[in-house]
Amino acid sequence: MTTTAITGKNYIGNKLSSKGNKTYTTFNPQLNKENDSIFFEATINEVNEAIELAHNAFKEYRNYPGSKKAVFLNAIADEILNLGDDLIHMYMSESGLPEGRAIGERGRTVFQLRSFAELVTEGSWVKATIDTAIPDREPLPKSDIRKFNIPLGPVVVFGASNFPLAYSTAGGDTAAALAAGCPVVVKSHPMHAGTGELIASAISKAADKTGMPNGVFSNLNSGGIEVGQQLVSHPKVKAVGFTGSIKGGRALFDLAAKREEPIPVFAEMGSINPVIMFPKALENRGENLASTYANSITLGTGQFCTNPGLILGLKSDSLTKFINSLAQKIVAINPSCMLHPNIVAAYESNKAKAIAQEGTAVVGEYSKETQTNYASQVITTVEGKTFLENPTLHQEVFGPYSIVVQCENIEQLEQIISNLEGQLTGTVIADNEAANYPKVIAALQNRVGRIIFNGVPTGVEVCPSMVHGGPYPASTDSRFTAVGVNSINRWVRPFSFQDFPNELLPNELKNENPLQILRSVNGSFTKQEIK
Repeated sequence: MTTTAITGKNYIGNKLSSKGNKTYTTFNPQLNKENDSIFFEATINEVNEAIELAHNAFKEYRNYPGSKKAVFLNAIADEILNLGDDLIHMYMSESGLPEGRAIGERGRTVFQLRSFAELVTEGSWVKATIDTAIPDREPLPKSDIRKFNIPLGPVVVFGASNFPLAYSTAGGDTAAALAAGCPVVVKSHPMHAGTGELIASAISKAADKTGMPNGVFSNLNSGGIEVGQQLVSHPKVKAVGFTGSIKGGRALFDLAAKREEPIPVFAEMGSINPVIMFPKALENRGENLASTYANSITLGTGQFCTNPGLILGLKSDSLTKFINSLAQKIVAINPSCMLHPNIVAAYESNKAKAIAQEGTAVVGEYSKETQTNYASQVITTVEGKTFLENPTLHQEVFGPYSIVVQCENIEQLEQIISNLEGQLTGTVIADNEAANYPKVIAALQNRVGRIIFNGVPTGVEVCPSMVHGGPYPASTDSRFTAVGVNSINRWVRPFSFQDFPNELLPNELKNENPLQILRSVNGSFTKQEIK
């Protein structure tokens, strides 16, 4: 393996480019200093060139069989692994995250790519649906109609600050879009531009080795918002993937909606992930739950989108003991580094704003001196009535912070859940008592994309049944997931052929079913050919 040098340039298809004079650097939060590499922000001409290349690549790439796209996806995974320690060290220097997290996230990124490769190799994901003709049907003949999913076109993916690999340059959005047949232009996150360039180099090598059309992938640098705005506004972009703040996601969503041709923005945004602690569970194992949740709240310095920022329980001695125990255990955990000074500043500001709300009490706060860019974890508590009446307390504090709401009764608990904004997850902690609270669980289901039973929300398994999304503002479209192979459905649209000659149909819809995929034929799922 050879060391990969950082150029600071943009990948415009298969070439490096640095036409602009606007530059920036990344930051090492552990060392509290700027990294050495200088990155060139993409110019409007480079943006247009990348999109034009993607538009032209789509004409060819959209027709590639799943087997050929799978070779490309697997080659990307191989090239990422070939980066070796260069990638791990760059990841750590730009994020402040430890080596184990970097290695784990690289493994997840590779797994996602290989999972999509398997999906498109098998091929049934296109959801081929065939209703054959009935020419002698009365009173009118029935046409032959055949439907399957086709790719939307060039996709723009925004890298995420808190996942430099798994939700960024070659992360889930990119892998899913490439699997669907959509070229991808990544707007690299400025906090980990070096990590993004290394991954972009791996994708570029994979594209060259596997004979992909030039423009199937580009990676653009930007220290601000202008490049992202230009990409979303470009008329040849057909969809957007985003993971980040509500403010950023909503701005892109609104921009895309105002275009002459509006396009979908699949944004995964804020979430406080409510946790309901039912009485018996608190009474039987409150101490253990306090340990479990102290660890979950501080995991990754609270910088997961599934961080448990809200805990709900019914007023009782058991809840009081749990709150006190949680406070004790959380302050005993050593603080850790956040991703960037800007994120630290936002955490401190939002934490202070939450604590300043009337009726909010701090029950546990790490008060010892911390290293620069390290976060001091906090637990607060508030009465249910106060929480209901103050929407400020419902907002995410991105970091190791959680608020415990003490509800007067089960009706108030249900009311609080029903009045929450949409969330990625909800958690139920119960000991043989959940069946007693069907309305509470139904209210929770109406506000979240996934319910966890007797666990923690932190940790998102990459599998077909995972839903990582939820009602707004958890995501901009709760019908889709951003994790797992079913996330490919964001980048396709259904398309029908009516009364087409068999020889002109795509292989997925031909009578003989040459790909041997599972299809719905006249209402029955089968791999059999149509005779």
